[in-house]
Amino acid sequence: MIVLVSNIGSTSFKFRLYDMNGERELARGGAERIGSDNAAVKVGDMTWTGGLADHGEAIDHCLRLLPDPNVRIDAIGFKAVHGGPISGAARVTDEVVRTMTEFFDIAPAHNPPYVAAMKAFAARLPKVPQVAAFETAFHQTIPASRTTYGVPWDWTQAGVRRYGFHGASHRYIAVRSVELLGRKDLRVISCHVGGSSSICAIDSGRSVANSFATTPQSGLIHNNRVGDFDPYALLKALPAFKLTFEQALQEMAKKGGLLGISGVSNDHRDVEQAAARGNERAKLALDVLVEGVRHYVGAYLAVLNGADLIVFTGGIGENSAAFREAVCARMDYAGIKLDLLKNKTRGKEETISADDSRVRIMVIPTNEELIVARQTRDVLAGGN
Repeated sequence: MIVLVSNIGSTSFKFRLYDMNGERELARGGAERIGSDNAAVKVGDMTWTGGLADHGEAIDHCLRLLPDPNVRIDAIGFKAVHGGPISGAARVTDEVVRTMTEFFDIAPAHNPPYVAAMKAFAARLPKVPQVAAFETAFHQTIPASRTTYGVPWDWTQAGVRRYGFHGASHRYIAVRSVELLGRKDLRVISCHVGGSSSICAIDSGRSVANSFATTPQSGLIHNNRVGDFDPYALLKALPAFKLTFEQALQEMAKKGGLLGISGVSNDHRDVEQAAARGNERAKLALDVLVEGVRHYVGAYLAVLNGADLIVFTGGIGENSAAFREAVCARMDYAGIKLDLLKNKTRGKEETISADDSRVRIMVIPTNEELIVARQTRDVLAGGN
């Protein structure tokens, strides 16, 4: 089975093409700045620049640039974000699309472009089945005591609850941890820290807690998004800056996070460089991110009654030694001790804990696309 895995952003499209016989990656690429006159498409070593009106045109260019443009694609898998009550990965149907549409309001940066891309693929490859592997799926095993808000009960019944996201990444870490350590009964704290970030407590391969809540705007601070935020604080911000509610939501989604605190950039690397030059707001932004991660790591040590493994993944988690060192500092009380020399690794699968650390610490580059490809194969084969 040849599976094309799609990762859709509001102005971007990324894909990987897999031959599931051996799980071989055949191609990867994507398009950026969709909707502009200076869009860029890259597939392997092939590139193209010009205007792209929408995701459909981006898909057209990517398919034409495949190493084998005549390859038979058997299925399309989407790393979809919010499926609300949909449990697990699901074949894309009119009902699934309707459910995703119902969640446009709380996933405005994610669900609309995914629905648009699903329709674009259906128009171009009408006989190829599509599967939505929702980011929330891995977190269906989190107990209700950790997903329920203290809101009126009819709100809860209407879907106002914590869902959790980054499911494909945390699922990959759960699977890969078992492969590496040879045990299924692992207590793992998975730290996916990058453009968006979340922490997940994994007990024997099952998600039991996640730092995300109802929407991807929650939890840790992100590149542009505010993370956890007291909604009543809007009562201060709206009149102070003469904002409408919609304008405030836009600012919290686009002007918050690392960018909002640092005033420098939404890129962690730029913020690190500014902090090294003495920029106090940049230092504060880094500290806020680190303290957020430490907060959840500490909480999940309690949830799991300790930990066997802490994993750093995602763009920042895999590549920033300074970030990992800051997170692990002063945690020897919990048996968490970093080896500073081993910690210099970047983007490689490595153990970075000290030899006398009770908790193993690892860097494991994530592979969300492979998880989506596997889920797509399993759904179409009759599994889940």
